[in-house]
Amino acid sequence: MNGSDIQHHAKQYAATLPAAELCFPFGDEYAVYKVMGKMFLLCAHVSEEKVVNLKVDPDHSEVLRDLYPSIHTGYHMNKRHWISVYAGEKIDKELIEDLVQASYALVASKLSKLDKIKLSAHQN
Repeated sequence: MNGSDIQHHAKQYAATLPAAELCFPFGDEYAVYKVMGKMFLLCAHVSEEKVVNLKVDPDHSEVLRDLYPSIHTGYHMNKRHWISVYAGEKIDKELIEDLVQASYALVASKLSKLDKIKLSAHQN
């Protein structure tokens, strides 16, 4: 997948998740998806390449970076908690969906009790 395909598929999948909201807090060229006001996906340009930044468990980040040469620490993000996914031969739709879902779930798990209750209303 190329960078445009990665971003397109990540955004398409993120839009299907409960209470996911698209916004542009960093300008029109940076699509951000949030759940209950917390970011779980950022589409960006890094040195002319289109990439997606996703929240990740720090231990999982190391494994992903070992397995996939085009996954790096999060560009312009906390390096322990975010990854950047660049175009690469091992990157496919299923992986993007898994990474977006995992990012969403991780962010949702850290929500306040009240926000978790509100989110559960969107899931029914």
